[in-house]
Amino acid sequence: MRTVELLCSPELDAAVRAAWRRLADAGLPSLAGNTHPTNRPHLTLAAVDGFPPGAEQRLADLCDAALPLPVRLDRIAVLDGSAPLVWLLRPTPQLVALHGAVWDVLAGAPGPHPWHLPGRWVPHLSLALRMRGADRRRARALAGADRPTGEFVAARSYDGGTRTVCELTTARMRPGA
Repeated sequence: MRTVELLCSPELDAAVRAAWRRLADAGLPSLAGNTHPTNRPHLTLAAVDGFPPGAEQRLADLCDAALPLPVRLDRIAVLDGSAPLVWLLRPTPQLVALHGAVWDVLAGAPGPHPWHLPGRWVPHLSLALRMRGADRRRARALAGADRPTGEFVAARSYDGGTRTVCELTTARMRPGA
């Protein structure tokens, strides 16, 4: 599997990690417990079994031109009634356009993962992969105490086969950030 992911600005990254920590400190499932070096808050735009020839450079150029993108987190939710606890995003027209353009580059890629396809994609940042039904209300209250803002400042691709990432853009910070 190969993904296209957007990475958070330092302030947004810190807000998501704080939510992870609040969940973990309360004894609830949380991504704070995932110690793999690639684990960090991110927004997945696409996931496919493999990139078509030349796609990586085209994706890098596309993301480089689109970033930074402002983002505002919305409510805490459980996707499709399943177990993942997520922080939904308020999608901007720019984010929706970037998502569509990424899929244009990936047209014909093998094994597109349907939950990321245009029309089905729900933009979110993951907080926990497995949340028991009885803990959901408490988890929502703990994790979603505020509605932070920030930016997506860089893009990467995760390779599920090697469990490594490659940067698609250079991280950018706003002046003073």
